Amino acid sequence: MQEVALPLVYACVTLPSIVSLEKFQQRLHHAEQKWDSIRRIPYSTPGRWVQALDLSKSAFTGQAQALQFDSILTKLFPLLPFLAHLSLNPSFVLSRRAMAALGDRDGAVNLRSLEGISYIPGRMASWDYDPLVRLLKQCVSLEELDVIGQGPDPAELEFSFQDSDELPPSGFRPLDLPNLHNITLLSMHSSPVMMALLFSPLPSLRKITLTPYDDIPYPSSLVSQFISTHGEKLRSLLLFSPKAWPTRLHPSPSTLLETCPNLRHLSIENPLPPLKFSGRHSLQILSIPRPNADFWRVFEKILPQLPQLCVLRTRDVHWIRKGMNTIAQGAGVQGEMREWRKRLGRHGIRLFDAGWSDIKE
Repeated sequence: MQEVALPLVYACVTLPSIVSLEKFQQRLHHAEQKWDSIRRIPYSTPGRWVQALDLSKSAFTGQAQALQFDSILTKLFPLLPFLAHLSLNPSFVLSRRAMAALGDRDGAVNLRSLEGISYIPGRMASWDYDPLVRLLKQCVSLEELDVIGQGPDPAELEFSFQDSDELPPSGFRPLDLPNLHNITLLSMHSSPVMMALLFSPLPSLRKITLTPYDDIPYPSSLVSQFISTHGEKLRSLLLFSPKAWPTRLHPSPSTLLETCPNLRHLSIENPLPPLKFSGRHSLQILSIPRPNADFWRVFEKILPQLPQLCVLRTRDVHWIRKGMNTIAQGAGVQGEMREWRKRLGRHGIRLFDAGWSDIKE
């Protein structure tokens, strides 16, 4: 019975603290030391049973703990040859050493999902030495990539838009990621990994989540070009600016529906762009942060060009809970939501809140 149960227990591991992570690494290291290299199976147990490792709930408490976390992972990754899904808390930044341990181990080809990867971009000219780019070169089976940039906002930088390096750099070799279908690159206007993905064929790509920076021209910002280059393949495009202090919101391209003709779901960020496109579009779901009178005027004009639109979602607003009095239901944003619901109903469009729920009457 134990022979059947243990592989299932170790298949998906969730570790909520650095203490539990260290104990887990020590257990696997001890098992590796005892493993006989002449056995029929070349990898030790229980390390070879681990397929998913979730560390997203490990709380960040300081730099000393972060260094310990990184050191443990550097020793742990080589013991997980069949790891397919890795989820991290983006408060932790993996070192070059830890990324190398993840990418250079036996079984890197098995990795299919990377989530919560915190990334400090290096110089574009040194793209070939970028630790995340080097990792992606080894992960040819990757299907999902979720990266959060930790560099400064472009508004804090002093540089000339005219002095940007030529792209792609000399000697650039595209990444081979035939199965990558979902990319998230947040708080990142330019980086070696974004450049590498921009100039690589991604035949399976269907969904992108980005932070918009349309006020910064290419090649100083790669975001709008990224959308244009890969837009024809996309079914879902989500534009989102993570909440931070101070929050700096950059504009989005107004040509999103033109450059992404096959979109089914578009989520836009403030300031809401005046969407412009010719002909009709097959968009089915449009998400906005919250009702906006100025955007309604733009939206009303393009409605005839969106015959398949069936849902408008307010991403940052929930319907007020059932049982509240009528004054509360009609006040502020709730009142605006109800008014939008009536208007949209005339066009056969449902209004959903942040939880994808209709109003509870």
